[in-house]
Amino acid sequence: MHADVERRNDNLEIADVEKALTKGKILETYPEDPRGKSSLVYGYSKNQAIHIVCGKNKQDKLVIITVYKPTLPKWKNTTERNKK
Repeated sequence: MHADVERRNDNLEIADVEKALTKGKILETYPEDPRGKSSLVYGYSKNQAIHIVCGKNKQDKLVIITVYKPTLPKWKNTTERNKK
């Protein structure tokens, strides 16, 4: 549900997320995530960068946790976080 709200807030279509996810690359992994092991995937759709945090549930199905466009101040560019 959270991912869908964030997707809508960034005016992303489900097809944009699917394209970015299937053509994207893993940027970070979170093996100790309290929600379960997850990864940050980045990809592109319509020439815009998209980040997708996802993992798998107990049935080994993909779960999308959140979706967003990487922007300042958190992100310096598509793949590099700003240092605090």
